[in-house]
Amino acid sequence: MSWSDPAPLGRRGLLVLAALLGGCGFRLRGAEPLAFRRIALTGFAPRSPLADELGAALQASGVTVETDPARAELILQALADARERSVVATTTAAQVRELSLRLRLRWRTHTPAGREVTPPVELLLARDMSYSENLALAKQHEEADFYREMQTDIVAQVMRRLAAVRL
Repeated sequence: MSWSDPAPLGRRGLLVLAALLGGCGFRLRGAEPLAFRRIALTGFAPRSPLADELGAALQASGVTVETDPARAELILQALADARERSVVATTTAAQVRELSLRLRLRWRTHTPAGREVTPPVELLLARDMSYSENLALAKQHEEADFYREMQTDIVAQVMRRLAAVRL
């Protein structure tokens, strides 16, 4: 091993970096503890994929999702849960070339007694995608993937905001 060989320096540098990051208190973001043990999800459409993913994330963090709001410590009320799709660009022959996909969640939290814990918050995510009639089936799957990614992002944002709730 010589000092002119770049491989050992790379490994050595990596070890030094790891030691520095460990010593400064760096850690990967994990799930934050929630201040409540029972929550009810209301206002979502029946079989809402967003409500299902949010419920699964809450259960994974040790929270029971109640069907009866009276038994919950906190109620998350969906004021709007919408998937929106609009045409952004067309050709001169009126063929769609670009779409804008949006996922919107407007929500608030309150106690079963009606005391507002979190005022209404609106989360809106948008993605643009190209479109071709020749690839309609593939584009349909791409659209579903975009909605799933946006839904996962919104659930993560809601979970971070719920971690800040103090009852």
